[in-house]
Amino acid sequence: MTSEELKEKVEIALDEIRPFLQSDGGDISLLSIEDDKLVKVQLKGACVGCSVNQMTLKSGVEMTIKKHAPQIEQVVNIDA
Repeated sequence: MTSEELKEKVEIALDEIRPFLQSDGGDISLLSIEDDKLVKVQLKGACVGCSVNQMTLKSGVEMTIKKHAPQIEQVVNIDA
């Protein structure tokens, strides 16, 4: 899979989880993919400072991304 195809897969995964985040007043954007293994995202809106955002990141976002792009090893949030 090329880096561009990988980015498309990650964007598809984010589009899949985005409505759940938006229903709680939050959002997410893709910042970068490093070495085709590490995805950097930025949680926005109500997700910033939310006490469960790390759980959301791991069990929601990371799991969904790995479903679409299994070679991804980790997803991290970069604070604004």
